[in-house]
Amino acid sequence: MDQDPGNTAGRELLEAGSRLTPFCATARSEEEQNQPNAEISCQVSNENPGKDGLQDSSASQGSNSSMTTKELQEYWKKEKRQCRQVNLVFEIPSTRIVEHHLSKYVMYKIIILQTGSFDCNKSIIERRYSDFEKLHRKLLQDFSEEMEDVTFPRKTLTGNFTEEIINERKLAFKDYLRLLYSMKYIRRSKKFIDFLTRPELEEAYGCLRGGQYTKALEILSEVIGLQERLTRGNPVSVVPTLCAIVVCHKDLENPVSAFEYAEKALLRLCVHTSHRYYIPLLETMITLAYELGKDFLALQEKLEEWKTKKHPVKIFTLKELAVREYVQ
Repeated sequence: MDQDPGNTAGRELLEAGSRLTPFCATARSEEEQNQPNAEISCQVSNENPGKDGLQDSSASQGSNSSMTTKELQEYWKKEKRQCRQVNLVFEIPSTRIVEHHLSKYVMYKIIILQTGSFDCNKSIIERRYSDFEKLHRKLLQDFSEEMEDVTFPRKTLTGNFTEEIINERKLAFKDYLRLLYSMKYIRRSKKFIDFLTRPELEEAYGCLRGGQYTKALEILSEVIGLQERLTRGNPVSVVPTLCAIVVCHKDLENPVSAFEYAEKALLRLCVHTSHRYYIPLLETMITLAYELGKDFLALQEKLEEWKTKKHPVKIFTLKELAVREYVQ
């Protein structure tokens, strides 16, 4: 039987409309389509997975679906900023001789600055000759080829505390750090980053465990800037430090500052929902939001969504996780 052309055309329009509606509801905007995926945006972090000690094995790329469009846009903006190369320079302007019981050694003051603009957030640390020596031995284990032409100032049997030897070593260590930082895989390595940050972090966490929150916060606030600069390609790596700052502010009854740093930490975990800090951080933020009179429904939804997808496991509190960091 011949079909009525008018009815056929009507049915085709209806079918086309039914196909168009779901497409429009799920189609991404042009801006969203231009957002790179996680693998591309942080490709700089994956160039040498064998040598780069900063990879986060718990990254969950599939969790993008639980984020709103605004959260995704903010996340990728942050990722792009984090993955840009930041050039640092190292200065060693002064030294001091330390005498402790039967030992005597020289402490070298290292100032770390960001190039390209006036850096008001310079980082200042102190290291001794034996610290540099340990770093050199560790790097030789993993980067023997890269370290072939890197010279290290040798110890002398006498004269280690003369002004001439100290000044020579100041210049030598400055060139040494500059050269190490110029090599991509070394500057991203955990061993190099630990040399520049771990002593201060260990001291800070020791203070935190001892209830000295003001002192811990003072040290953490100093080291977080340097840690962020050194780990631009792996923003998740600073989450423990940010959360330790949250714990300090919370215990010092500074909920506004605690919530501010918690938001920074959560932004870095928005596609890493399997990270051990994710749920404790959400729970802490909900408590802080309630205390501050903020809307916490979105945070609660994230928490409930995670619980429905995961099997019941023991979850430590944010403070319990923090006090476990850097425990030998």
